Amino acid sequence: MPAALQSTVDKLSGAVKQFSLVQRVFALIAVAAVLIIGFAVYSWATKPTLTPLFSGLSGTDASAVVDQLTADGVTYELADGGATVMVPTAAVYSERIKLAAAGLPSNSDGTGYSLLDNLSATSTEFQQQTTYQRAMEGELAKTINSMDGVESATVKLAIPEESVFSDEQTNPTASVFVREKAGTELTANQVQAIVHLVSAGIAGMTTSDVSVVDANGNVLSTVGGSTGALADQQTGEYESKIEAAIHTLLDPLVGAGNVTVTATALLNYDSSQKTVESYQADPTVPPLASSTDTEEYTGTGSSSATGVLGPDNIAVPSDAGTGDGSYKSTSEDLTNAVGKTTEVIVAAPGTVERQSVAVAINSTAGAALDMTAVQSAIAAAAGIDAARGDTLSVERMPFDTTAAEEAQAALAEADAATAAAKTQSLIKDGAIAAVVLLVLIVLLVMGARRSRRAKREALDLGGLQSSALEQEQALLDAVDAANLVEIEAPRSREGEAIEAKRRQVAALADDQPAEVADLLRGWLSESGSRR
Repeated sequence: MPAALQSTVDKLSGAVKQFSLVQRVFALIAVAAVLIIGFAVYSWATKPTLTPLFSGLSGTDASAVVDQLTADGVTYELADGGATVMVPTAAVYSERIKLAAAGLPSNSDGTGYSLLDNLSATSTEFQQQTTYQRAMEGELAKTINSMDGVESATVKLAIPEESVFSDEQTNPTASVFVREKAGTELTANQVQAIVHLVSAGIAGMTTSDVSVVDANGNVLSTVGGSTGALADQQTGEYESKIEAAIHTLLDPLVGAGNVTVTATALLNYDSSQKTVESYQADPTVPPLASSTDTEEYTGTGSSSATGVLGPDNIAVPSDAGTGDGSYKSTSEDLTNAVGKTTEVIVAAPGTVERQSVAVAINSTAGAALDMTAVQSAIAAAAGIDAARGDTLSVERMPFDTTAAEEAQAALAEADAATAAAKTQSLIKDGAIAAVVLLVLIVLLVMGARRSRRAKREALDLGGLQSSALEQEQALLDAVDAANLVEIEAPRSREGEAIEAKRRQVAALADDQPAEVADLLRGWLSESGSRR
């Protein structure tokens, strides 16, 4: 190991050895946290961005695609219940080309227009018609499956055979079975969307020819009308709308909680169609055709007497005619232009046949109200039509507010208890956090004090050792100087130096007698041990 690296390792190990137990624990926790965070950041940075390769796959196609990706060594993830395959962005286009070359996805789920691919040229007309009907059912079911909240759907079509021997043709009908996803429920708009989708996809089918049923057995739409659960939902929405309108009108007058409204509506979900034709001549328009016939006759006349039989068959003579026997007749035939008006009236389902509204106002809060004006306002807000048979009842009566007051008091107590519990929990959490923080601070302070004390002791020992060495060196110099004095006394310059060193030794013995004594004892013990 290089000397520089070994020196660094030694310094680190020495610093770690000086740590207390608490400091070592915190150091280990910090190192572990740094390693975990670094690993998480590395995993996040090196994880490739995934992009959908294919979506809406059948089970067969998804299995084939996954097998191909595994053979190619491409990482993948499945989403949307296995119908979507996610791969790294860099491999999307290359894998699509490879899968397309392998004929994937093949959409070979056995439904939809894929049924027509295996239809042979020798198939009978019945087989062709049946296969086409199954294909239409599969395509409609796929489209419905893509709607939000729908887990699975099945469509059954009843298409009558066309016949040249019948003047009247029966409309095709459809039955749709829908299974909602867990925790979801189809709305009225979604049901209407399914009905219009199926009816528009089949020639000759109307919206009243589609029946929708959910997995719970609720009839959302029936053939011939919109009844069942959907009708109840629409009726409830209409009644809630009426009640909300009345509350909006009266709450500012008497205050919230002082009005009770109940609305009951009868809606007609029967679909009907009426055609009206009216004819009317326009005198300003000239006739389309006209013809005139004239008949005229001219005779020679006659002077013979004529008469009639009278009573008892006795002839009664009359005056002889003197006319010339002429005859003339004229007739005219006109064909006038007649205007024709054809009106088709379609009654949509869901019209209001009759509704009843009952309103009760707290007599205490509404004592000053003009009930006639209030009743007129409510009738206008609710759309009451007396000719239709609607009824409206507005009464002012005392309300029993005991239960409401008790409920309000219980709610206030519950809110207070909840607030107190939250406050107590916050105080407890704060106290625990404060205690933990205090313990940490105490441990850190104690560790810092121990570290400072260890450093101070090391420094003091080092200082003492250095001072002892200096003293030892001074004594050695003094001894050497004394020896030199005995040997070379005549030398004046050296004598002065030795005298100066003697003074230094004397001064050192006066200032630090204990250290000098310890040093001399050490020398004596060493010399004794050597002997």
